[in-house]
Amino acid sequence: MQQFRVSLSVLTMGLMAAGLTAPAFAETLKKPALDELATAWQGGKTASSFNAFLSQAEKANPALKPAVAAYRKKATLTGDDLTNIGRLLGLYNRLHNQKAVIASLGAMVALPTARNVQIPPHENPAIIDFGKLVEKTAKNFGLAYRNVDNRIFEVSLKGKGTEEFGILTHSDVVPAVLSEWVLDDGTKLDPFTMQRVGDRLYGRGTIDDKGSIAAVLYAMKTVKESGIPIQRTMRLMIETTEETGGDAMEYYRGKTKLPEYNIVLDSGYPAVVAEKGAGSLSVFFPAEKTDGTVTAITDMGAAAAVNAISQTAGATLKGGDLAAVQAKLEAAKAAFLQKYEPQGKFAIAVTRGADSIDIKVTGTSAHGSEPQNGVNPLPRLGLFLQESGVTLADNQFLKAIKYIDALYGTGYLGEKMGVGYKDDFMGPLTFSPNLIRTGADGRVVMAVNTRMPRGRTPEELKAQVEAKINEWAASNKAKVEIKYDQGNWMARDPSGRWLATLLDIYGDTTGLEAKPVSAAGATTAKQMPNAISFGPGMPGKKYTGHNAKEYKEVPDLDADLQMFTEMLVRIGNLQQMQ
Repeated sequence: MQQFRVSLSVLTMGLMAAGLTAPAFAETLKKPALDELATAWQGGKTASSFNAFLSQAEKANPALKPAVAAYRKKATLTGDDLTNIGRLLGLYNRLHNQKAVIASLGAMVALPTARNVQIPPHENPAIIDFGKLVEKTAKNFGLAYRNVDNRIFEVSLKGKGTEEFGILTHSDVVPAVLSEWVLDDGTKLDPFTMQRVGDRLYGRGTIDDKGSIAAVLYAMKTVKESGIPIQRTMRLMIETTEETGGDAMEYYRGKTKLPEYNIVLDSGYPAVVAEKGAGSLSVFFPAEKTDGTVTAITDMGAAAAVNAISQTAGATLKGGDLAAVQAKLEAAKAAFLQKYEPQGKFAIAVTRGADSIDIKVTGTSAHGSEPQNGVNPLPRLGLFLQESGVTLADNQFLKAIKYIDALYGTGYLGEKMGVGYKDDFMGPLTFSPNLIRTGADGRVVMAVNTRMPRGRTPEELKAQVEAKINEWAASNKAKVEIKYDQGNWMARDPSGRWLATLLDIYGDTTGLEAKPVSAAGATTAKQMPNAISFGPGMPGKKYTGHNAKEYKEVPDLDADLQMFTEMLVRIGNLQQMQ
């Protein structure tokens, strides 16, 4: 779009040099003018309908009168008239429907749509109920609804033509550790009961991805009620397994023709055209018995999912002289904190039980794709146990923490393993050791979230990593089993009128720089033709999806509402996508 504007300027100067009159181009609304209209609305001059809102707008900005007149005559809107009416409709939606959208989001959050390993997702009552909620909403809004075997829930805003544009979101969420959902002031939160604190809407899925679903449904409703015709059908597809591999999308692809062009509302703004490949590296350590005479780690836990850096990590010690062990641990805390806190603040708590000692390290949770935004408690727990001076029995837990220290430490760039690299656009490889848990058979699994940028193939990276792990295992006489699934990176051609339109919407609405970007997070955009991501994460802000105390900021939800509405109007009426 920027290049188009430069060309317009050159054309205008050429016409003037030839003594001809340059064509008049209406100025499109931008953030300052939109903010003025929003302030007038919130100051009490509210409008009961979009038509009434347009009257306010043209009174405040007389240059809008031709566009408003064309809309009221039901004329075909094009160019800047289409942009301005779409933008005003977005602002109206944001102001008129904010409370309803927040209520809708609350109803979605109340459904605990995390994967239940006991049953397939399409048989999960919470997923089924989510589909029923979407169906009821769609029918109330006059939108078409289709349930594809409880794998994908479709909602369509019908256009006049045969083309479709795809909008992909997901209803499933990562699990939540209840004990970690406590605010700094001690307020306890329920992850599945949305709670507003100031401008933050706390709840699992508020930003990943239920906020996007609620916003786009109300955008569809608002466009339909406005009567603005669209040529291209807008198909919302709500996936149910995105957080655990996306098998529902694979099922859907086998039954349904996908739109030729698509966006995913599951990453960040301005527009994400490249994604790292997500992977999960699990190493299993078989159970080993100890005689109880030497203090042993008997349990460890961190993270509910491998793609989340947990807020806390814990270990239980039993056997040996527990009084002496507790004294050593307490004595080691201050020096350990001083040594490692320059990398990020964390806390250590040592609690004595009747026959055990519990150690809890509290860090800062983050999305697994953004380890730089967290302070991972798991490697710090392992290091503390080793550096405290406590003698520990050689069992599966000790081997696991030695493995973490040797090949990861407190870093996350693959540097200790010697496999690190980066791409100039997509950024560095990240290896974040997030999850540890004990299986029913006593085996310990240590899982690492990997994010691979352009520069290597999954096969190359897997071969290098597995060789390093096997080398460590041989030198430490450790029996290990490796399971490593590595997805590939994605890069799209950052061009086309549809992408320029999205960037124009974002830049003019927010007043921020609008250019294509890359993301560490992996979405189902990889499974869709010509797919990029458009929101909802805002640049410069920590993305709270997968975090303890996940939240969506109300001003950001407002921006989604406004931009999604304009997107439906403008993408729905683009003559050519490229």
